[in-house]
Amino acid sequence: MAKDALLIDGLCALCTRTGKFISKRQSKPLKIIEQNSDEGKRLLEEFGIKIDSVVIIRSGKAYVRSSAAIRCLLYMKWNWRWMYPFAWIVPLPIRDLIYLLISKLRFRAS
Repeated sequence: MAKDALLIDGLCALCTRTGKFISKRQSKPLKIIEQNSDEGKRLLEEFGIKIDSVVIIRSGKAYVRSSAAIRCLLYMKWNWRWMYPFAWIVPLPIRDLIYLLISKLRFRAS
């Protein structure tokens, strides 16, 4: 796959709005794909991802949960991208806990 991709849950209103938000602010190409589409299913299978999470495929490697969300900043314009190094200060277990709490509430945003 030549282009980097963000795989989102197309049935989740929060995920869809986030995908649109990123799409409008991109400075680098990032293909946004619904996980339940044929292409999305193929990519999830290709990378062996079985968890319910946001996924970003960057340079041929897949990242999930908060690691994927933070890497989305790299594709955005400078006024968002500057936050990238600071987001890594928060330890992974805390970042993923926050991500999981938000993901549990995401269907309430529908």
